[in-house]
Amino acid sequence: MRIRIGKAAAGVRDGAVGLLSPAGLRGTAVEIAWVAAHSALYPLGVLAERARPERPRDLSRLSPVQRGLLIGDVEAAGTPILLVHGMVDNRSIFTVLRRGLRRRGFGRIFSINYSPLTNDVRTASERLAAKVELLCAETGFERIHVIGHSMGGIIARYYVQRLGGDARVHTLVTMGTPHDGTLAAHLVPSRLARQLRPDSDIVRELRTDAAGCRTRFLVLWSDLDQMIVPRRAARLEHPDLQARNVRIPAAGHMSLPINRRAVHEIGMTLAQLDAAGETVTPGVTSIDSVPTDRKGSPAAPGVRRPAAGR
Repeated sequence: MRIRIGKAAAGVRDGAVGLLSPAGLRGTAVEIAWVAAHSALYPLGVLAERARPERPRDLSRLSPVQRGLLIGDVEAAGTPILLVHGMVDNRSIFTVLRRGLRRRGFGRIFSINYSPLTNDVRTASERLAAKVELLCAETGFERIHVIGHSMGGIIARYYVQRLGGDARVHTLVTMGTPHDGTLAAHLVPSRLARQLRPDSDIVRELRTDAAGCRTRFLVLWSDLDQMIVPRRAARLEHPDLQARNVRIPAAGHMSLPINRRAVHEIGMTLAQLDAAGETVTPGVTSIDSVPTDRKGSPAAPGVRRPAAGR
């Protein structure tokens, strides 16, 4: 008990320090604004997603970025992407992310709404498995990408790691997901929240052997995430899983899906179907590696600074 309290206190202390920094204050302001906007969009997200007929894409009407992805790698552009929301939420949390991915040339983006009364990660993972099978049958793709926010990442990871979902999921992106549990879950008296605690049976099960898992992981975590205590519990550290952890500085839990760098990282990763998911296309540079001078303005040509958070 003392160890648990000590960890919680350390997490609160670190969070307070980050919150009071200039970047933390900006991130908090964005979080508050997005939560307000998301509240307005929430009722629309309750409605089931309407199926849209597949139409041939007219290259002349596409932007240069969209056209470049489609011509450069038609498989990457067409691979279906399935969005999985977090606890007591719905698909409206992905409004900005969906638009950002479409602007980058990804043409098949779908979402799943699971019931707010869901009280078991395993049951939700089985429903996700059924949705993925249906999506593969409808699109003709054997493997898809999945993006999970918060608990949606745990549901998707359980499907991939424990239900054989690695045969269907090429890339799993998680955003603000408590891979190692979160002490904040002790504040919510529900069975589902108990499964997100660091000592839960779900978290312990996901720490077990996962040899041969074929899915690659892109893990986005933030040093300003209010729901993950400690913050680094949102990282994925497993010897059997191929995971790339990327820190998104000063982004709140709810605003991770609208963060500019997060959307960029996802788009760049899904555009590359190589095993590691690194940015391998010559000339492509992370937005955080754009050179700047001390005042934050673009630096002189030929000056570069390394990308952060890798």
